[in-house]
Amino acid sequence: MKRWRAVGTVLVLGMAALVGPAAPAPASDNGLSIRPAMGWSSWSFVRRWPDETKMRAQADALVSSGLAAKGYVYVNLDDFYQKCDANGFVVDSFGRWAVDATKFPGGIKALADHVHAKGLKFGFYVTPGIAKNAVTSNKPIEGTSYHAQDIADTTQTHKNYNCKNMYRLKYSHPGAQAFINSWANQMASWGVDYLKIDGVDATTVADVEAWDRALRQTGRPITFALSNNLPVAQATTWRRLANSWRTQGDVECYCGPGPNGSGYPLTDWAHVVSRFTSAASWQQYAGPGGWNDYDSLQIGNGDQVGLNADQRRSHMTHWAMIAGPLLLGTDLTALTATDLAMLTNERLIAVDQDGVAAQRVVNSGVNQVWRKREPNGDYIVALYNTGTSGTSTVSVTWSQVGFTGSAEVTDLWSGAAEGTVAASYTATLRPGETRLIRARPAAAAPRYEAEDATIFQGAVESNHAGFTGTGFVNSDNVAGSYVEFAVNAARSGPRTLTVRYANGTTADRPMDLTVNGVVAQAGRSFGPTGSWASWADSALTVTLNAGANTIRLTGATAYGGPNLDRITLT
Repeated sequence: MKRWRAVGTVLVLGMAALVGPAAPAPASDNGLSIRPAMGWSSWSFVRRWPDETKMRAQADALVSSGLAAKGYVYVNLDDFYQKCDANGFVVDSFGRWAVDATKFPGGIKALADHVHAKGLKFGFYVTPGIAKNAVTSNKPIEGTSYHAQDIADTTQTHKNYNCKNMYRLKYSHPGAQAFINSWANQMASWGVDYLKIDGVDATTVADVEAWDRALRQTGRPITFALSNNLPVAQATTWRRLANSWRTQGDVECYCGPGPNGSGYPLTDWAHVVSRFTSAASWQQYAGPGGWNDYDSLQIGNGDQVGLNADQRRSHMTHWAMIAGPLLLGTDLTALTATDLAMLTNERLIAVDQDGVAAQRVVNSGVNQVWRKREPNGDYIVALYNTGTSGTSTVSVTWSQVGFTGSAEVTDLWSGAAEGTVAASYTATLRPGETRLIRARPAAAAPRYEAEDATIFQGAVESNHAGFTGTGFVNSDNVAGSYVEFAVNAARSGPRTLTVRYANGTTADRPMDLTVNGVVAQAGRSFGPTGSWASWADSALTVTLNAGANTIRLTGATAYGGPNLDRITLT
């Protein structure tokens, strides 16, 4: 939607390294998680009963199965490694959680050393606050003259899923940060490479900030993950502070026959499908250094996980399309051949690791289509039947995907070439089935994205669907606002210039077109398109010089121009 803005200045944008909507805030600058993490986490299968033997076995299986060679390198110990009494967590001499020595007789460092010896990385778990036992016994804060009672707010508790009894910290007191630093330093000394802080919500921003500072001061690179069901209203905060953040509650169904719903099945189709809407809401916040985490990947142990083979392929397809961390939750010592083939499919892994989070372009009943454009100009498209009964025919036009003409299509699950496909793509899918393709536009005309041009009195935005590249230009509502494209021509002569634009008003938004400083057409009409997400093409002929040229589109009225997506030259 067009809006009034103060007069801006000239802005020159370079070519984006990765193609996707521009992030609304910088990612964490800790230099980690440039691509989504891959590995295994203990919660789904091991649940409340982790121990040293189980963790070592899973680490060994990650290597022997060949998964580690494909990039699955994290071995993450989740909750329930701690020792509890009637008052909550048992603590060490400095008030930090004590590890249950009956479960981990060698200690956490010995486990991390085993993981590292396998060429893998070790992950650990914590929640915010300070344990009640630390406060009751008034434990000293390591390296300071402060004590637990100086820093604890005993009127408020934190969310905790195990021993409970975690008091909030008074971050106005310097001892609070010192306490978190001491805990982070202990983890670093053990060899922790990845830390999940659970129980995060809108009230715990100060805790996340404290842990971010603490991890940085250790001097050890530790990937920082937040959990769970974080509010999207604070998305820019999570992106600034962490490398991933859980967008929903657990993917586990807790519907197994064991205590607390443990055992198989681990999940169900409804828990997976619920991530589709979540992914659409969070899509814009994913990018190098920070990722939307949709929880564990429940593939490995066949149908008993609660998903049939079609659903498991859709599960992996979607996590890859939305560039989510691929952290397995299954038993790696009992992988089926079918699931191992899914998990080691390099084409699917590449879709996840391209670092581009897909957008949803079709959402109609059980039919969904998602698309993303990779840095080389190819489009990755996933079509889904999310239903539980009946086949469904799912279609998408290339225009919805982001280009026109025909494309060379490859099925990414099988690797089979499907030849040249014109205008649109259709698949008839079983319930829960997916089709994942790579579409390479055929002999595309030179295209220049508006967001890569010089912009005067305007801004790059991505809040309306259907654009190509990383966004579109929303010019200010003033006469004289412009977008100027630098284009090259192999030889001089006439070209067909096609301008892709959107005009969600009911009035014309004319623009003056100049080529190399000379007016080629004054007051060129850009009429209404129906909505700001409905894009139209306007074509005219221009004459270019051999070599470098400039093409400028300038708002001709006080309302400025339409939203500009790109120009093409043929």
